Amino acid sequence: MEIKVFADADVVAREAAALIAAEARAAIAARGRFVVAFSGGKSPWAMLRELAREDLPWQAVYVAQIDERVAPDGHPDRNMTHLQESLLDHVKLKPEQVLAMPVESSDLQAAAAEYAIELERVCGAPPVLDLAHLGLGPDGHTASLVPDDPVLGVTDRDVAISGPYQGRQRMTLTYPMLNRARRVLWLLTGGDKKSMVARLLAGDPTIPAGRVASEPALVFADKAASDGSGVGWDKTA
Repeated sequence: MEIKVFADADVVAREAAALIAAEARAAIAARGRFVVAFSGGKSPWAMLRELAREDLPWQAVYVAQIDERVAPDGHPDRNMTHLQESLLDHVKLKPEQVLAMPVESSDLQAAAAEYAIELERVCGAPPVLDLAHLGLGPDGHTASLVPDDPVLGVTDRDVAISGPYQGRQRMTLTYPMLNRARRVLWLLTGGDKKSMVARLLAGDPTIPAGRVASEPALVFADKAASDGSGVGWDKTA
């Protein structure tokens, strides 16, 4: 796991956007398209705004979701609402290039299966993301893979429905899907995550984040999240 520490969250956002843009250019040159999936939460908003300023061949970029809360379209709880405001409203993507999780369905299990098929259409079978962006919660969750949820044990599906968490049921990519990604980018900011950052770096399987494959992973963190979290940090950035 490659780790870089930056001065603050703003620098993390800029550097993460630059990294995603570089990965996009390389994937498009190699395979003709770039498929990226973004997690929810507030942390990625600044990164997404920075990414929107990048000069990319957007016609070859596909945007998917790591997870989504079950809420009405446009609701502030929806990750897609903020993804739209921070990135999608500012770049030229056709509707078929945006893979939104269908959480408005009356049959969420069927909707999860449909999303898995959509990922196969874009990413091949089995589907492989070029880049999966992940965050880390103070309880060690990532995506909507939360402690003690049965979805943690799902190994036969790429998309699943979690139980309620912080008041919302969610759709999430599962470990098999995340662990096939060519690149995993962890975006870690804020002092409330110090202890969990240390456990992530140690590959602690007792927290959900610790079960994501470490080989393709790159960690971008600010000093608030990284200080005191252990050894092995590249503090040259």
